[in-house]
This record gives sequence, C-alpha cells and structure tokens, in this order.
Amino acid sequence: MTASASKLLTLSVSAGNGHVRAAQALVATAELGWPGCRAVHIDAMAHVAAGFRKVYTEGYLHLVHRAPELWSYLHAKSDSTPHTATAQRVRRGIERLSATALLRALRREKPDAIVCTHFLPAELLMRERSRGRIDCPVWLQVTDFDLHNMWLVPGMDGYFAATEEVAFRMRARGLPAERIHVTGIPVMPAFAPRAPLSREACLQALGLGAARRTLLVASGGAGIGDLPALAARLLALEGLDFQLIAVAGRNAQALAGLQALQQRHPERLRALGFTNEMERLMAAADLVMTKPGGLTIAECLALGRPMLLTSPIPGQEEHNAGYLMEEGAAWLAWDGIGVEYKVARLMADAPRLQAMAARSRALGRPQAARAVLTHVLGAPASAEAAI
Repeated sequence: MTASASKLLTLSVSAGNGHVRAAQALVATAELGWPGCRAVHIDAMAHVAAGFRKVYTEGYLHLVHRAPELWSYLHAKSDSTPHTATAQRVRRGIERLSATALLRALRREKPDAIVCTHFLPAELLMRERSRGRIDCPVWLQVTDFDLHNMWLVPGMDGYFAATEEVAFRMRARGLPAERIHVTGIPVMPAFAPRAPLSREACLQALGLGAARRTLLVASGGAGIGDLPALAARLLALEGLDFQLIAVAGRNAQALAGLQALQQRHPERLRALGFTNEMERLMAAADLVMTKPGGLTIAECLALGRPMLLTSPIPGQEEHNAGYLMEEGAAWLAWDGIGVEYKVARLMADAPRLQAMAARSRALGRPQAARAVLTHVLGAPASAEAAI
C-alpha cells in the first residue's frame, strides 16, 4: 500500500481511555509522517445500541471500581474460556446485533487499512471479512503488557505486541508467528520529541525550582484516599524536601481542595486540573505516581520516568505492574500507608531513582506508533517527517 493513496481507519472502544489514546496516537503520527494519508479515528461505542454501550462501558467501570473481586474472577474465567464455547458465541452474537450502525459507518468510510486498538471491533470485522463484506487489511494492537484470551482474534492481517513476552504468548496461544510484530504501544508524538524535554524548563514553566526532587501524582481514588488528603500527607512526611505536582483531571472538588493546599505550600505544590500537556509534567518529574494502565505506562516509559504504581485493576493492570517491577522500572503501593512509605524511601534515594529511570528508558518505545504504521502503510515518505 502506498501512503500517498491510502486512508487509514483506527477503531477504539471507550471503556477506559487507553484504547482511545492509542488510536489517536496512530492518527496523529500518520498526519505528521505520512503526507497524503487520510487518517480517521472512530470510537466504536459511538455507533452501537445505547443499551449495549451503557452495559459495556459503564458496566465495566462499575465492576472494576465497585466489585474488583468479581471483575478479577470474570477476567480469569474469560481468559480460560475457548472462543468456540457457547458463552463466547452468544457474546459475539449480542455484539453483532448491537453494532449494525458501526458496520454501516465502516462501509461508508471505505478505508484502505484498519487498525483496531480494542478486540471488540476486531471480532466484528473478522466475521465481516470472512463473509466478503470488507476487503481491506485489518490489524490488531494489544494495549497492555500482557495477553488475555479476548485479544486472540483469528484472521487479522497482523498483530502488534508491546513486548517480546506478549509476542511469545501470542505464538504460544496459536496466532501465526509471521503476523506478529513487537512494536510497543503507540503514544502521541509529544511523548517522542525530537529533542529531550528539559526537566528544568518544564519545572520553570510551573513556577517550581529544579533543586528539589519532584513527584508527579497522576492518579488518586480507590485504595489511597482522596487526592487533596493524600497530597497533604505526602507534604507532611518528615525529613524530606521534595515538591509535588498533583493532577486532579476533571474532578472539580479535588482540584479545589488541592488549590487550597497549594496556598499553604506555594513553593512545594502545584495543583492542576485537566491538562493536554502531561508529557511536560512527566518530564518535570523524578517519579510518577500512577495507576498501571497500559497507555500511561507506555507514556512514562517513552520519557524514561520511574513509577510508583497504585490501585491496579485486577487482571490486566496487575499484570502490567508485575512486568514493570520485574524489569526494575517501578515499585507498587497497595494502599495509602504504602504510598507514604515508598514515596519517603524513593525521594531519599537518588541513586535508586536514577537506576529505575534508566530501566524505564531502556524499556520505552517512543516510536511505537511509527513502527505500527510502517507495517500497515509502508515506509513514510520522509524518515525525518515521522520522527
């Protein structure tokens, strides 16, 4: 396929943000590095029956936050249930009945290639291709650092894995070796800058100095308490002089609490709401505290940032955390007390932080989106343009 005459469609599912961000990263990278390629992103959940969307997205979020033990059971059970089992066939039948509008939208787009960043649209397209209703190649990008049975969708033109181990698991579970490519997980071009982002410049833009070590808190909630209370406890740790960047996202109540705390600690705390510059906040940090979602991890690795992981969702996020800890790029804290203890240890141990940062940098694949698109679209028109 020639990039000058191609239309790329990326398909995600907004059950969590990671699948969407991976699809958006592919679109943004295609626009920068493949002139003439029209890249389009569609969230499959925008084109399915309202009832199905509510169950699929809100049901998932409700389970992982309110009934994690049940989600852990379902995650393990579905991982061991063959695709030929009656329950799996019934599930796929319900998905097809709920997604007729999505299939119509895909036919209207008439893409030259499709990359799915979630298994649901890949399963739908597998059936469409087998019946001759879609004739373009379809690829599947796994967005975690482990492999679950649901990602084993047969008949794709290619599969993109985050790591060599994920690729090994794909082969071991029956996917054809020649179609498996280890690319990493796509991140936005901002996480793959031509020149490294300056820690000092990023801190200066926040009104913070470079002499103190900096902790970026990019997650709060379940297991570690509300974000303002957590920030207050961290700032009160004895014998330490570090500074804190706390991101409340769209939680207005948490942001207000953080802003009140910032007034009491103007030299040590920056309270932020929703931001489109997370790469600059990560670049400013010596340690990033976050949940171990696949895309957030990929972004931290792309910038070579060590991580303190909190509140992993049972199943995929626990496996993501295990990978990072095995590789020496992260620590894990299960609760608020663990966060305080481990922040205190890491903030007082510069050599350990540097070693973790080096491991993170070694694992990072900032050019993952470019690697994926090279397989799908062919080499970019200009190697410089895709960097």
